[in-house]
Amino acid sequence: MATRTRVWLGGLKQSCAQLFGRQHLGGHYDVALSATVFKVELGVSDVDHGYYADHALTVARHPSETDERMVVRLLAFGLRAHRLSDVDGELAFGPGLSTPGVPDLRLTDYTGRILEWINVGQPDERALGKAASQADQVLLFPFAAGVATWWRTVGPKVAGLPNLSVVQIPHAPVQQLAQTVDRRISAQVMVIEGQVTMTVGGVDVTFTPEPLE
Repeated sequence: MATRTRVWLGGLKQSCAQLFGRQHLGGHYDVALSATVFKVELGVSDVDHGYYADHALTVARHPSETDERMVVRLLAFGLRAHRLSDVDGELAFGPGLSTPGVPDLRLTDYTGRILEWINVGQPDERALGKAASQADQVLLFPFAAGVATWWRTVGPKVAGLPNLSVVQIPHAPVQQLAQTVDRRISAQVMVIEGQVTMTVGGVDVTFTPEPLE
């Protein structure tokens, strides 16, 4: 039976305060005028890992963040949500582009230890090295045009990071889904034998993420 989880934007309290403003009792924040808030109902059916759950998410998008990048953040949540059945912890979004040097998404245990530092996009080797030094595992999901060129430059420089995994998301499906983004989003992520089907706003795309080595 699917479980239902309600998640407010994660992140260190200090970082969240910088993005969202004053914290109220109950853990929510006044949202800064510069951030656009999206309410997301995300259903995850990960057959490969036997994980089925619905997640109610509140996601803040910085003005400089594109719809494509936000879609990949949601996808990353769906792809890693199965880890919640393995650990006593939390999978939460970071404060976003307003605070450089923090993960877009992170899996932490109850002590605050970062089990997975998850980013999207094409960071440089310094950012990846910093992440690798602060987390048990680093997962990166590049998605935009130019990934091949970026990886030819950065890949050799991070080859010595044993806890880094890089998985490319095809750009064309992301572009399709980004066109459906609204302030209230109904989305689904399904994983079967490594193949991913993501649905946003009634539009679904199917693709296979490609590990980069």
